[in-house]
Formats: sequence, C-alpha cells, structure tokens
Amino acid sequence: MTQLKSPSVDLGIRPTTARVGAEISGVLLSGDLPAPTIEAIHAALLRHKVIFFRDQTHLTDAEQERFSARLGNLVPHPTVASRPGTSSILELDSTGGGGRADAWHTDVTFVAAYPKISILRGVDIPAVGGDTIWSNTAAAYEHLPAPLKATVDQLWAIHTNAYDYAALRPHASEIEHRHFEDVFTSTVYETEHPVVRVHPDTGERTLILGSFVQRFVGLSRADSEALLQTLQSHVTRPENTVRWRWRAGDVAIWDNQATQHYAVNDYGSAPRVVRRTTIDGDAPIAIDGRRSIARKEAKKAPAARAA
Repeated sequence: MTQLKSPSVDLGIRPTTARVGAEISGVLLSGDLPAPTIEAIHAALLRHKVIFFRDQTHLTDAEQERFSARLGNLVPHPTVASRPGTSSILELDSTGGGGRADAWHTDVTFVAAYPKISILRGVDIPAVGGDTIWSNTAAAYEHLPAPLKATVDQLWAIHTNAYDYAALRPHASEIEHRHFEDVFTSTVYETEHPVVRVHPDTGERTLILGSFVQRFVGLSRADSEALLQTLQSHVTRPENTVRWRWRAGDVAIWDNQATQHYAVNDYGSAPRVVRRTTIDGDAPIAIDGRRSIARKEAKKAPAARAA
C-alpha cells in the first residue's frame, strides 16, 4: 500500500466509524480555499473514504462547481442532462424520475473511466428519513475469506446501465420507469471491469461491484447472481458502512473508487433534492495490470408512443 503524505493543515476531523466516514468541522467549502486546505481535504477523503461537512448553506450551484473543480476535472453524467445553468451538476429530485437511488452502487461504473470523486449537496431534505449509507469496498475486500479473495482477484464483470430496472426496483413509479427508459438508458453502455482494482492513490485493493453488474465473465447469469449476492453481502456488512442523516446545506464527498452507497427510500412523498458533481477518473487497473475495457456504447432508438 502507498504511504500517504501527511497534510500540512490540521482539519477538525471526527471519524464517524472505525472503517469508514469522518465529519470535518470549521471549514467553509469554496473555490477560494488555499491549496494546503484542499490537499488536507483530499488526504482525509483517501483515508476515510467519505467525508461530511455540515452547514454549507452558503454554497450555490456555481460555487459547488467551483469548489469541486479544485479536486479535479468536472465531468457531467453521460446520459442525464446537467441542471440548467451549470456545466456538470446532476440534480436528484425525489419527485422526478431519477431521484431515488435506492440500490447499492458505485457511480457510473457502466463506463470505463468512471468518476473518481463525487460531491453531493443537500438542498431540500425530508424532516424524517432520506439518509444515505456508504460502504468501504477496500475494507470489504480486506476482510473477505481467503478463498473468496483468490476467486475475485482473477474475476472480471460486465457493467451496464441497461439492467433489469423492474426487478431491481419493483415499487418504482411510472415516471421513474419512464425516466429510466427514455433518459438514463438513452445511450446504452457496457464495460468490462476487474472485480478488484488497485486504487491509484492508496494502492489498496478495492471491489468494483454494485447494481450495474450484469454478470461475471465466464459465468452464467444464475451463477453470477449468486456470487454477486455473496460478495455484496460482504460489502454491505454493517461494520463496513456509515449512515448519514442529512440536513439542508450538508455536503458529502466520497471516494468513488473505494465505496458504494445507497439512498434510503423511507421518506414517502416528501420532497428530497440533492445536487451532485463528479470528478473525472481513470479506467481501473487490475491486479495483473490490465485496464478496464469499454465494450459497447450505442444510442437507443426512441420508443414508439401510443397515439
């Protein structure tokens, strides 16, 4: 594992669990933060995998993008249009079609070079419910039984955004189904990733799994589903997770190369609006040095509408 350099700025860091998560106090996020503070934030992110900032109500869309750009190159979602007036912000609105991400996933793994960092700002938060849970996929790998490690070290998986939406979200509304068909899968991507990647900054081995996995290379759909459930049960063990109770103005930043997350859908019809920016990443490198491969990128023909 790479030895991380100690930052020169001492942030007010309070770990939320031993394996994942930390809250940072006394910092107002801004594109004008000094470089040593940005470096300290990045170091905390690499160590804790997800970091939380309360009371960032001063942030606007423009300032969220300006701050986010200090962590790397902003990249918009590949199929969902950015919020008007912004270059890259994805708005997740519970009243729209794509606002309830209630399945364990790592952001956008259906493309080869998926984002390395995600920054999420709470805008309109339910009075009750609407938490997000993150898991540390480096800790999940580290604590796998040795026979499972030997299996996943050699295993590759096909990720796609064209998955069985009805099976994954059986209680989704009609507007959510329509958003999935017309927007989220307007271009279909298919990528082959190693199940275990070497983290480019820490050297840790992390798992690339989650709901975008279609199947494992060389295994049937049935065998893939059984193995995926087994591996996901290790990823989502309570010991590897942290749960965040949102307030308006909160910001969560996570290492998308070493985490999965799940937005808990327990707030009924209450509005929940969060806005996300993402930072461009590199195609993962497997233990044997091979890189992820994009297998397909194709626009879907628009569906015919009943007269």
